[in-house]
Amino acid sequence: MSTSSSAESADRPGDEPTETAGTTAKRTRAKRSPLWDIVETLVLALLIFVAVRSVVLNFRVDGSSMEPSLHNGEMLLVNRQVYTHFDANSLLSAIPGIGQQVGDQWYLFHPPQRGDIVIFEPPQPHSEPYIKRIIGLPGETVSIHDGGVYIDGKRLDEPYLNSLTLSQGITTGQPYVVEPDHVFVLGDNRNNSSDSRRFGSVPISNIIGKAWVSYWPPGDMAVVPHETYAKN
Repeated sequence: MSTSSSAESADRPGDEPTETAGTTAKRTRAKRSPLWDIVETLVLALLIFVAVRSVVLNFRVDGSSMEPSLHNGEMLLVNRQVYTHFDANSLLSAIPGIGQQVGDQWYLFHPPQRGDIVIFEPPQPHSEPYIKRIIGLPGETVSIHDGGVYIDGKRLDEPYLNSLTLSQGITTGQPYVVEPDHVFVLGDNRNNSSDSRRFGSVPISNIIGKAWVSYWPPGDMAVVPHETYAKN
């Protein structure tokens, strides 16, 4: 009968059992060279490193311009993506039927804020980035007199300072209006800091990132605090 013939054919001694996909994959892994495993691990480690570096970088404080908040030689982790933003005007103009709009920036998290300590490329040629505190925001009027900083006529309370703030350079005897898409920065050590009093406001595009965590020396390990002001 055809049924009996089929059964006998399936039980012939020379026939091999069919391998499953799982069995084939296991044999492939077993035959893979140890060198390939090493390469795979190195590639994965490199991808993780690149991903982390795109968000965080290390920065060493050089000098005393941020005393007493930050000290010479202190090591920081800097958040590179906190000010990530997009040109809303460019995005809208790419949509058919949408005309040119008033320029604006869309921030993924938040724009630069007063009190943030930031690392940036200085407007003047310099071999290393600067670290300063944001004091004035775009469109604000900054005045320095009577030992203090005034924003739109109101004096800022800055309890983290150890000295009075003296006017220098472009702020001597006159108010300074911060340009659009710029910030006005000062060092906390006002008597020993080259800052916006000397070179003017800093383009936001020059900001590398915001100081996030101090991790060295171990005794100074802490989240870098964000100062708040009555003006805010």
